[in-house]
Amino acid sequence: MEFRKDINGLRAIAVIAVVLFHFDASWMPGGFAGVDVFFVISGFLMTGIIFRGIEKESFSILKFYIARANRIIPALAILCLALLVFGWFYLTPFDYRALGKHIGSSLTFVSNFIYWMEAGYFDTASHEKWLLHTWSLSVEWQFYIIYPLVLVAMRQFMSLKMMKTAILLGSVFGFIFCVIATYQWPSTAYYLLHTRAWEMMIGGVAYLYPFSIQEKRKKLLEWIGLALILGSYWLISKDNPWPGYLAIFPVFGSFLIIQAQRNNSFITSNIVFQKVGAWSYSIYLWHWPFVVAIYYYSLDSIFIYFGIALSIFLGFLSYKYIEKIKFRNDFTSVFGYLKCKPVYFLCITGFLGSFIFVENGINTPIRSIANSEEAKYVSIYHTENYKKYLPKAFMEQCNFFDAESLSAKVDDISETCTTNGKGGIFIWGDSHAQALSYGIRSTFPNVHINQVASSGCRPLIKKDNESVEEYKRACDRSNDMAKHKILDIEPKVIILAQRIDHDKNDFNEILQYLYEHNLGAKLILVGPVPQWQPSLPTTIARRHFNKDDRVINDRSFNRNVLRINSQLHIDYDNSEIEYFSMIDQLCNKNGCLAKVDDKNTPLVFDYGHLSLKGSKYVVENMMKDIISSYL
Repeated sequence: MEFRKDINGLRAIAVIAVVLFHFDASWMPGGFAGVDVFFVISGFLMTGIIFRGIEKESFSILKFYIARANRIIPALAILCLALLVFGWFYLTPFDYRALGKHIGSSLTFVSNFIYWMEAGYFDTASHEKWLLHTWSLSVEWQFYIIYPLVLVAMRQFMSLKMMKTAILLGSVFGFIFCVIATYQWPSTAYYLLHTRAWEMMIGGVAYLYPFSIQEKRKKLLEWIGLALILGSYWLISKDNPWPGYLAIFPVFGSFLIIQAQRNNSFITSNIVFQKVGAWSYSIYLWHWPFVVAIYYYSLDSIFIYFGIALSIFLGFLSYKYIEKIKFRNDFTSVFGYLKCKPVYFLCITGFLGSFIFVENGINTPIRSIANSEEAKYVSIYHTENYKKYLPKAFMEQCNFFDAESLSAKVDDISETCTTNGKGGIFIWGDSHAQALSYGIRSTFPNVHINQVASSGCRPLIKKDNESVEEYKRACDRSNDMAKHKILDIEPKVIILAQRIDHDKNDFNEILQYLYEHNLGAKLILVGPVPQWQPSLPTTIARRHFNKDDRVINDRSFNRNVLRINSQLHIDYDNSEIEYFSMIDQLCNKNGCLAKVDDKNTPLVFDYGHLSLKGSKYVVENMMKDIISSYL
């Protein structure tokens, strides 16, 4: 097929958007849609290769796979090796282990599944993952594996015309499914192939059903396509459900530009876009680690410009010296494919990453960073290590949800949770209420304290219609138990606490419930705790290990809690509900209190659960007088 300058220029339009969005989302709020543009281009090119081979009865699935491996693996493997070398000297075992895991998953093209299970794409924690951007390569590779197999199988009992129709219909139904899935399972829809395949199939439709239009109308088609793509870059943001129905704009825009076939267009064929388009894959590979480095080390914004420049420069080098290597793909026998060099790149680098993961980030003296005080600190407060102190402190026996198996418990909670005498304090909420309960019990040892607090469960009077099924089952049981036990215990103070999503609750419903049953308990609504991603101990170890640096203003701070706090003030400051603001108590214009003493003891042990000392600190120093006034 003739080289398409318009498609190469379209690659530039895609990669520029992605790079600008990642380095500073305010520059191009919807720049992430550039990935969708890449998917359309990929679908167009792959469909062309497969159908031309099928039509000539010369298509080889193995040769197709090897050609894709030659194209994708070498540059990716070199990036992974560079990160492994960097990590050896600069990453703690905890972070190096994560990098090893992500390298292994990226080179086996399953990283989209890993990231889907770990965090949402737009979560702050995602900026800690050096290879997050490889999720899209995994989606493409999975498409490359399945698509030719399906088409070759279809050819056994279908005509080419029927196959083309099937791809067209598959694109339509795939889009409809994508729209539904985006609202039902947003993280799944973002990362996995079954909701992205339609975008690549639309590219296939562009190849199979080329437009035949007059030259003067091609320019109009191109401009409409460009307007749809650029409009999605600036009018859509990460706050919109994605991909969903909005993805039709960049996808259809790309479809129109491909259909316009304007190989002499100044927009896509200018020298700058042609160079950037040629380097686009390697630019895409290299830009994200620089984004992470800026975030990881909390560098000044000036480094954004250095990061962009280095991304382009390394992208150029990678294209010239790695991508342009002509690896052999014309093997004559099955055993000949064992000579495919990129596969060895994959195996060696993937093995190194997996070994680092299995060996817990090479936590041995041969790596000086592993012996640092910062590394030891992260290990102490790593969630899995710290959790061994929590079951008794959190009153785990009062939890209807099993956080280990992520399922609702079969049995009821222990009777000791709600048989500690009448009056006193009743603690109701989720795992953040559990964390707070430790400080309450330590501060009020002679007060009757009862508790129903289940992981992931907001305190509600009505049924939970927001959570997924397993949480819903646990939360409905938890809230029903709390409502009934409050009537028996008649507490003087009811403390409500949850992680976020306070706006999804109407706490006045709980107040009304008390009125209806003639209970005079005082409701104290505790606002969200300051939260950091991926965790406060990690943030302290990386950038704030100075013990005198107790108040932290850091990029890893989750500013969504500030919005929640402001809204809770509006809703409850003049209410009969006592609103206790953690944010007001712990934060000021200089940042938030992150350490409860001069020994680097963190306020929270993970992203936002109060540590044991943090819980005591908050209750003894900030909540004691308020609670005491109602007892």
